[in-house]
Amino acid sequence: MHIREKVYIETSVIGAYFDDREDIGSAFQHLWTHRCWNELLAEYDSVISQAVLDELGNPDYPNSKKAIDLVSNLQKVPIEEEVKRIVRIYIANKLMPSDTVGDALHLALASFHKCDYLLTWNCSHIANPNKFKQIRLLNSEIGLYVPILVTPNQLLGGSDEK
Repeated sequence: MHIREKVYIETSVIGAYFDDREDIGSAFQHLWTHRCWNELLAEYDSVISQAVLDELGNPDYPNSKKAIDLVSNLQKVPIEEEVKRIVRIYIANKLMPSDTVGDALHLALASFHKCDYLLTWNCSHIANPNKFKQIRLLNSEIGLYVPILVTPNQLLGGSDEK
């Protein structure tokens, strides 16, 4: 029996799905996000949270309605009181910026709900190799699961077939 891995999809990935900017970085993220979404995410238990829906629902969020429609069938993980406590620990330890509904919340949700992966394009605060050691150490210290922090192109990887 194959157990499906769980991936928490952070808001930046959904934003990149609809991003139509033509600069090389945005085009790269858009392409890889589409490939990952279309080719790979069906193989995982893909989850989001109310935090993602709240960000997408902001009237200033580009393509808000389309973005909410895209994720409407994904499972939502709940934001328990314990998750809020973890967010405060991350912020107190300067692991994440002090926004209690931003990066710290996404990491806390993925960790608390034992997601195998946290999928993000946020390479400043989340998918940052320089921060991963700190994240791993703090999560281990407080008895939390440590998700693998990846971007869509990393999750998709390369094909071993020639």
